[in-house]
Amino acid sequence: MPSERSEPAMADWRERLRVVIFEADTKPGRAFDVALLVLVVASVILVMIESVAEIRARYLWQLRGLEWVVTALFSIEYVLRLVCSPLPWRYARSFFGVVDLLAVLPTYASVLFPGAHSMMVIRVLRLLRIARVFKLGRFLSEGAVLRRAIWSSREKVIVFISSVFLLVIILGSAMYLIEGEEHGFTSIPVGVYWAIVTMTTVGYGDIAPQTALGKLLAAGVMILGYGIIAVPTGIVTAEIVESVAQNRSITTRSCPSCLSEGHQYDSRYCKDCGASLVPPTPPEV
Repeated sequence: MPSERSEPAMADWRERLRVVIFEADTKPGRAFDVALLVLVVASVILVMIESVAEIRARYLWQLRGLEWVVTALFSIEYVLRLVCSPLPWRYARSFFGVVDLLAVLPTYASVLFPGAHSMMVIRVLRLLRIARVFKLGRFLSEGAVLRRAIWSSREKVIVFISSVFLLVIILGSAMYLIEGEEHGFTSIPVGVYWAIVTMTTVGYGDIAPQTALGKLLAAGVMILGYGIIAVPTGIVTAEIVESVAQNRSITTRSCPSCLSEGHQYDSRYCKDCGASLVPPTPPEV
């Protein structure tokens, strides 16, 4: 009989913990995520400060001690996420699951590989949760629109990039034939490098044509570069316009069964697995 009572109690405890850790629609959940973001910012600042030679020479051990404290807190948080998640392996393989794991690994790796702790700056990726934390539903919604637009236009963008790749090979080869090695274009790859730099309007100036024909070709490549910039912008913009028409308000609620996010405010069931969702928190007045 005691064991029968303990199982529902354990399930209830895990569910409450899941709501606090994985969602930001409740006050405890929002407070948890705000504290987490503050800790992330502090840890990134610590890594940046330690890279300054003068500060590292005077406060190395103090900074390392603080880094270990932060890593311990992140480790506890990661374990709690695994414990309360209904699908721990799915969370571990998700984008934020991998980021959360990488947030703690560099410190432990630095024990065997000195200098590895510098990779802790990857923790800055955890700041991507900021839109969820502060209930910026509009930004979540617009982010979903942009993601769908980019994914929908992927084939057009790939064709465009492939065309640009072929174009820079042709232009680079032409400049190699026109200018030759005596003017710095020692090979076709060097000519392709020049074409890429010029077409993208970067223009480092380390290689420049000297002949009249070469300058004429360079001028054409520069003008072509401005025209090419507008192509992917137009492709993605068209997809964004189409996606906006299909977009509605999105909340930070996650499914208690599959952890799927991005549900509408009035959704009662998960859009992916069909499980019942926790009712949303009424909007604050």
